[in-house]
Amino acid sequence: MVSRVIPVEEFDLVIFGGTGDLARRKILPGLYRRFLSGQMPEGSRIIGAARADIDSDGYRQMIRDAIAEFGGEEKSDADGIEKFVAQLHYIPVDAKGEQGWKELHDLIRFELVNAFYFSVAPSLFGDLAERLHLHKIADSSSRVVVEKPFGRDLETAKALNSTLAKHFDEKQIYRIDHYLGKETVQNLMAVRFGNMLFEPLWNNHYVDHIQITVAETVGVGGRGAYYDTSGAMRDMVQNHLMQLLCLIAMEAPAEFGADAVRDEKLKVIRALQDIDPHHIVRGQYDADGDEPSYREDAENLKSHTESFVALRCEIANWRWAGVPFYLRTGKKLKARTSEIAVVFKDIGHSIFPGDEKRHRNILSIQLQPNEGIQLQVTIKEPGPGGMRLIDVPLDMTFAEALGPDAEDSTDAYERLIMDVIRGNQTLFMRGDEVEAAWEWTDPIINGWKARNDVPKHYDAGSAGPEDAMMLMHREGRRWREIKG
Repeated sequence: MVSRVIPVEEFDLVIFGGTGDLARRKILPGLYRRFLSGQMPEGSRIIGAARADIDSDGYRQMIRDAIAEFGGEEKSDADGIEKFVAQLHYIPVDAKGEQGWKELHDLIRFELVNAFYFSVAPSLFGDLAERLHLHKIADSSSRVVVEKPFGRDLETAKALNSTLAKHFDEKQIYRIDHYLGKETVQNLMAVRFGNMLFEPLWNNHYVDHIQITVAETVGVGGRGAYYDTSGAMRDMVQNHLMQLLCLIAMEAPAEFGADAVRDEKLKVIRALQDIDPHHIVRGQYDADGDEPSYREDAENLKSHTESFVALRCEIANWRWAGVPFYLRTGKKLKARTSEIAVVFKDIGHSIFPGDEKRHRNILSIQLQPNEGIQLQVTIKEPGPGGMRLIDVPLDMTFAEALGPDAEDSTDAYERLIMDVIRGNQTLFMRGDEVEAAWEWTDPIINGWKARNDVPKHYDAGSAGPEDAMMLMHREGRRWREIKG
């Protein structure tokens, strides 16, 4: 299968925080791969901007080292690396002062597409936006990319949106959530809206429940100070899991366009019902041998911050009324996996004698580690001896179904950055969408504080607290096994 690469226009991309961890691990190695694919014109330039006092040659060496560490299979292409780093520039810039802004203005080519990536703390967004306009570097055609967290509650999200709105129109702002750039997430929309097979069944008449799981094997070591002020609800549920929920539950948009898709996602968030406290489980991982506990990782031995959360929610509209959506995410679990499972209802009556097992069709969308889609169906077990039924998967693991090109599938950051250059906001969150998500999340978090809720402890390497298992067991359902 031949991959169809669509090149973009020549551009200047400024990365504020260009020496930071995200830039070195994801952004620059991703752009390098886009360059090798022929998607990034050779006349384009990437300009790193940060407080580090280095020159462009020093920055190019930094990125050579980053590609050697994080560049994947392409890191051995010495000629490609040299051609790529030749397009890199660096300017020391003070976000809160005047250093470097004139030099940045003089370097920008205003006749091209200009994008500014704020790979910095949200507290600096306002300073950067103000100086970009004060020094006439950004204009009405510029694009700005901002990383999460988009606030820590509704109030701060509104303040952040207001700060950006002072200097940029909403159509210029790209709030990046890398989950939306994953190949399987986009395939979810293709499966739903591109196949007659599924859409007629995608409702409360045929779906029993839906599970969304994002499990990690790592703890919070190295970012414990940040995480302890955030927790799993703010760090994962309010954004990543909420976006997956919206895509699985939304109505078909009029077109595959930015506002059409985001309008439908917003309707889902606004239709979410308030959650009964008994339908929420918080957890915190314990020590495991030489591995520290959450509290030790966070350096706060009295912490009540959750490293795990599971909840049951419902959407109050005609399509989904009565269908529970079960969401869970956590650190230090038994495997690294992200999965959406659509569990269909039982058949009304079994005609096969002696078949007492519950058979259900399950559509499983695997986001990581192995992207793909499976449909569990019931068939006759091969061999003589009557009609013995077994459940088997119809498997479409992308690497197997689509060949070598699928194994070389584009990283989420690569895809999303190229969408910024194209001016396509479909896979980026809109301001009102972010605020609506916080409006639903805040009462849950505030309820924990009001009740002085304490997370349940769970063993590292497990599937989470026992209470999370009971969340489904008491309704006659079970979580799918967490496996990589």
